[in-house]
Amino acid sequence: MATELIVALDVPTLDDASRLLDRLGGSVRWFKVGMQLFTATGPAVVREIRSRGAKVFLDLKFHDIPNTVAGAAQSAAALGVEMFNVHASGGEEMMRAAVTGGGREGGARPLVIAVTILTSQAASEADVLKLARAAKASGLDGVVCSAREAVTLKRELGADFKLVCPGIRPSWSETGDQKRIVTPRDAVKAGADYIVVGRPILAAPNPAEAAKRVLDEMQAA
Repeated sequence: MATELIVALDVPTLDDASRLLDRLGGSVRWFKVGMQLFTATGPAVVREIRSRGAKVFLDLKFHDIPNTVAGAAQSAAALGVEMFNVHASGGEEMMRAAVTGGGREGGARPLVIAVTILTSQAASEADVLKLARAAKASGLDGVVCSAREAVTLKRELGADFKLVCPGIRPSWSETGDQKRIVTPRDAVKAGADYIVVGRPILAAPNPAEAAKRVLDEMQAA
């Protein structure tokens, strides 16, 4: 599978998201809905994205008792999202509950991905690997990690274990608050299955052109 670009819709309103979808819908197949946008709009933004034929990564980072996370996973699956995440630090019982709860009636369940350590934080590769091993043991499909750890995680956990890599910054963009950053080209070469890009595209004068530049970098890997 070729590495996919996920654009983070880190905007405050449904109108803002719709305008970006209008501009990016022709070139981008995946969009991430995080806490800010989902809190403001609820399921409406998920339906808006899916109505345009695009896919949704629901980035709410579930972290609670297993029963509560199972219920949240069931609701996410019912919305039709293609991927959602939990915090690996919630433990294996909680992660297994997310997989069970995410089962979709009459169809394939969404990908369930565990957040290891946020890319805005410093982390050792050993810490990330430990959490990723726990996620795999719990039946999850992959993890959110820095692309800096991708080579090791692919080697240790297998090619089919999905790696979703935020903290991606093209060479022409600002670093912002990310610490463990990687360029799109290097992330693809390291083995990322999905890269998540927000501000370099959203803050650009022409988001569609910025997205094309990111995709061109990915294809050059």
